[in-house]
Amino acid sequence: MGGCVGSHHDSSGSLNENSDGTGVALGRNQPLKRDTPKWKSDYPMTDGQLRSKRDEFWDTAPAFDGRKEIWDALRAAAHAFESNDHELAQAIIDGASITLPHGALTECYDELGNRYQLPAYCLAPPVNTAEERSDPDLREARTPAVTPDPGRERLLRLRLSTGQDLRLGVRSADSVLQMKRRLQAEAGVAPGAQRWFFSGRPLADRMLLEELHISWDYVVQVIISQPPDPPTPPRDPPAPRDPTPVEN
Repeated sequence: MGGCVGSHHDSSGSLNENSDGTGVALGRNQPLKRDTPKWKSDYPMTDGQLRSKRDEFWDTAPAFDGRKEIWDALRAAAHAFESNDHELAQAIIDGASITLPHGALTECYDELGNRYQLPAYCLAPPVNTAEERSDPDLREARTPAVTPDPGRERLLRLRLSTGQDLRLGVRSADSVLQMKRRLQAEAGVAPGAQRWFFSGRPLADRMLLEELHISWDYVVQVIISQPPDPPTPPRDPPAPRDPTPVEN
């Protein structure tokens, strides 16, 4: 997922160092292949769980290495690829000057030589996909996403940027700001230091939970920002000394 600057591809597709020390990939650029990666999850995964896993990857990947504009292009290309719109995916890749040495989005390079790796779960669902309502023991918990009873409380899954996962008791009529205040009571984080994201988009304070259609097993990302250090108060100037009287 990280970048590796200072290398490029030769005509055989291997990585070599440029004489000038730059990392431009000069090797053969393969067109995007139509082959869909096949992979199996460690456990049967529902569509909601796969979506949360992808959101977590796309929200955190740009923070580690590489350029954000390339990550954004790769996300759009991955979405087009999964939708079988290969022409659009190829156009996005070409427009961002992304090199595919093997014709797959699982390993890519930008024009500076930074390396980007997309996991298979961002390109295709697992072969062992589970039905959303396959477990009869969870049917009670899987409440419909459409406007539940405003007076009924439910648990919302949150993943904080501090690494903490928790379930927050909220109500369907709550606004995002009200839910931020509930999180403040739970974790001691001021609402102004919270930024909420769902499916890659920021949630405004005025949005209502019942309008967001968040299923019970989806995860809301919460980025916690550290408050700035308080400014150092200026020191009071020293008090003037009384002049010593001069004796005659």
